[in-house]
Amino acid sequence: MRYFELFDIPVAYDVDLVKVNKQYLDLQRVIHPDKFAGKSEREKLLAVQKTAEINDALAVLKHPLKRAEYMLSERGVDIRAEQKTLQDPLFLMQQMELRETLSELADSSDVEQAIENFEAEIDALDKQYSAQLFTQLADEADESMLLEAADNIRKLKFVFKLRDELARIEDSLFD
Repeated sequence: MRYFELFDIPVAYDVDLVKVNKQYLDLQRVIHPDKFAGKSEREKLLAVQKTAEINDALAVLKHPLKRAEYMLSERGVDIRAEQKTLQDPLFLMQQMELRETLSELADSSDVEQAIENFEAEIDALDKQYSAQLFTQLADEADESMLLEAADNIRKLKFVFKLRDELARIEDSLFD
């Protein structure tokens, strides 16, 4: 898997972000376009392209969803641009309930406690789906596990959207 190789880290869903950041800085020190200011136009262009690739790799490796999608795509299951809807009725019902709870946060008698409870609930979902991905994206994962991983990534997308919406609500309530 190219991005993992580029950053010299093991291919895994759970990465050492400190090492990722360190490797990024090391790579930038070597390949940054400023180092090629006196070189040929071709060398300058290659440095810019390599820097763009390093920046893309960093963005993917640092973000759990992007990292999982990338790992899945490297194994032949590309869901990065899809618009597929989940077919899990229990999960969809849970999402509707969570969205309803989210929309009612501002009207709670204790808004801070309601936000804290909601955060705990979505954190638990994040941990649950991430733990499953840790196993499903392991080296020995077969095709059925990869398809399950795709569904867990789709579920995590909902969780991340809820977290973003919660942040917007918090900003509007506490600013």
